[in-house]
Amino acid sequence: MVFSSVTFLFFFLPVVLAVYYLAPERAKNPILLLASILFYAWGEPVYVILLILSIIFNYFCGREIDADSENPARAKRSLIAAVAFNVLILFFFKYYGFVLEIINSLVSEEIAYRELALPVGISFYTFQEISYLVDIYRKKVHAQKNVVNFALYIAMFPQLVAGPIIRYGDIEMQLTGRKISIRKVGQGAALFVFGLAKKVLLADSVGKIFEQISASPAGSLSALTAWIGCISFAFQIYFDFSGYSDMAIGLGRMFGFEFRKNFDHPYVAKSVSEFWRRWHISLTSWFREYVYIPLGGSHCSASENIRNLLIVWLLTGMWHGAAWNYIVWGVYYGVILVMEKYVWGASVDQMPRAVRHIYTIVIVLVGWVFFFSPSLGYALRYLAAMVGGGAGIADMEGWFILTSHWLLYLAALLCSSRAGHMVFRKAIGAFGVIGNARLKYVAGTVAYMAVFVVSAAYLVTEGYSTFIYFRF
Repeated sequence: MVFSSVTFLFFFLPVVLAVYYLAPERAKNPILLLASILFYAWGEPVYVILLILSIIFNYFCGREIDADSENPARAKRSLIAAVAFNVLILFFFKYYGFVLEIINSLVSEEIAYRELALPVGISFYTFQEISYLVDIYRKKVHAQKNVVNFALYIAMFPQLVAGPIIRYGDIEMQLTGRKISIRKVGQGAALFVFGLAKKVLLADSVGKIFEQISASPAGSLSALTAWIGCISFAFQIYFDFSGYSDMAIGLGRMFGFEFRKNFDHPYVAKSVSEFWRRWHISLTSWFREYVYIPLGGSHCSASENIRNLLIVWLLTGMWHGAAWNYIVWGVYYGVILVMEKYVWGASVDQMPRAVRHIYTIVIVLVGWVFFFSPSLGYALRYLAAMVGGGAGIADMEGWFILTSHWLLYLAALLCSSRAGHMVFRKAIGAFGVIGNARLKYVAGTVAYMAVFVVSAAYLVTEGYSTFIYFRF
């Protein structure tokens, strides 16, 4: 099931909210867990068994590691075994076909295999389970004794299939002591509607332009059209994923949970390092906390730090998918961040803000080419087209897209910056200055309802598309 579908918006969510709010406190967690299992089973009826087994396995592993806390050696062995098993399951589903393809390319006898569909959300809930086990071993948290509460932490439908990746310590107390208020529900609903609009009005709109451009051979694109395609994808993936994250955080708040933000206007960054502090914050912080720092982080020699950065970004690329383009994408950023830290970072810091921003955006856009390309060969041909190696500098297709969709790109540019949020809030806040302060809240409610109606109307007429990060 998808947040931006008619089934979810007008059937599943209203029913679940109604039952949840009317239920007594002791029944809220079981109801939300049951709804989450149903939500996952709607689209993954087979892999819901894998999810349940994963929850049960990690529940008992957490209890065992916690019980062995006074015996560090034994606790460490239990942790290594549990983490290795989780990684093995994730690796099997993500890299099983990719590894066999490599083997088949190296040997004369071809090994026949059946491609397996990737279980939705496995990359996200596996990382949550690993962080949970590691934090127990580090004595940052104690194991959850209530299996329903633990299962809800892993399988809660707002963040189950595409994050954000939530650490157990951040919501441990909320699993049993959260409060629901009209104000909190209203804030959650507003954030959900804002994320919905990002997805259906912006991401899907620019996504259609990107699909149109990417359907053409890379060698037939002019530099102008190739850049428009790349920029379209950059907007699409940002509004798609940040929109999902806003919806997830908003839904969590409607059920009484507070999740940390996952995006912080990454396209305003003035360096690549800053970009990754603002983009998919829960994933980058996860790799920092559970891979980069245990490897030694930056508290080591320069050569060791470079090694650590490259390992982290190689794993980041592999996490995104079983394909050479994702691996190259990860290594690309690892090399860029190493160079930014040790070679040209100081020089970039001395440049004017506008130049630093352009430098960051160009590097990010080049990175997106590796990310969206179906193969490395296509990526190289597309990059060649971006510098005029395809059908020249400009063509009629590029000019037509610009002249017919300039308002969409202006809206996307505005909404990807802080300016868009400020304009919206100030427009609503003006009512509180003109008249009664309550008018501000009435105006806000009306504005968000209007956005919801427009988004819903778009869904009915255009249909919905799945979120890009569902396949990761």
